[in-house]
Amino acid sequence: MNARSEPAEAGPDATARPPLVRELLLVAGLFLVYKFGRRLATGHTAEAFRNAHHVWDWERVLRLPDEGAVQSVLLHGDTLVHVANTYYAAVHFPATLAFLVWLYLRRPAHYLWARRVLAAVTGAALVLHLLFPLAPPRMLGATGLVDTARLFGPSVYGPPRTDTLSNQFAAMPSLHFGWALMVAIGLIVATRTRWRWLWLLHPLVTLLVVVGTANHYWLDVIVATALLGLVLAVLRLPRHRHRPHLGPPHRPHLGPPHRRPEVRRRSSAGRPELVGAAR
Repeated sequence: MNARSEPAEAGPDATARPPLVRELLLVAGLFLVYKFGRRLATGHTAEAFRNAHHVWDWERVLRLPDEGAVQSVLLHGDTLVHVANTYYAAVHFPATLAFLVWLYLRRPAHYLWARRVLAAVTGAALVLHLLFPLAPPRMLGATGLVDTARLFGPSVYGPPRTDTLSNQFAAMPSLHFGWALMVAIGLIVATRTRWRWLWLLHPLVTLLVVVGTANHYWLDVIVATALLGLVLAVLRLPRHRHRPHLGPPHRPHLGPPHRRPEVRRRSSAGRPELVGAAR
């Protein structure tokens, strides 16, 4: 190695990959808890609509933008609103799953961190769903918004009274946005390419989609962001300490240093007399 070269850095992630079967069972268990937890919050229709009116009023007090401004853009054409509905229905789970699979295969330490963060955010969101059931803006007549998925398709929800697969009164916080933001943050942290900041387009598009399709309020997104920020502050990515031992740079042994003779004085003949030179 050249004495002036910088030490080579350790690989981006040298943590042992956790057992695959265990991780599959764990992720599947978390998904079932997520679905079951949302089911526990059903049956609070009256409270969910009361909370929806409160949230709508709070947004007006806080002077937040009207969700209708985003929806009006989507409603300019059937194609755009159909794309938005498809993004809402088809990207949420597959994108998060692909994110976890890639981290598991390429960045095991980042995978463990991201999985813990997603589990903590989802668990906290389920608690909030139970404590604060909330009807989405598409169900609230005061908003003037329409259910774009029902009108233009595709839709992942059936009629609220007969829908036994999901809890439609769990709008706050928006896990669609919370998970999308975590996917972007995780990929930005785990990669080094200069283009990694483009991953922020995923939560940005998700934000416009969840608001434009009238599935969430602005406050749902704000609460999800705050919740994720709190979890990230607690569950920080551990620093990688297993670096290869690099000793001081190797220098070839050249024997005792050679000193150049110095001119000390001049002889009477005008020639310099060398001190330390061989005689």
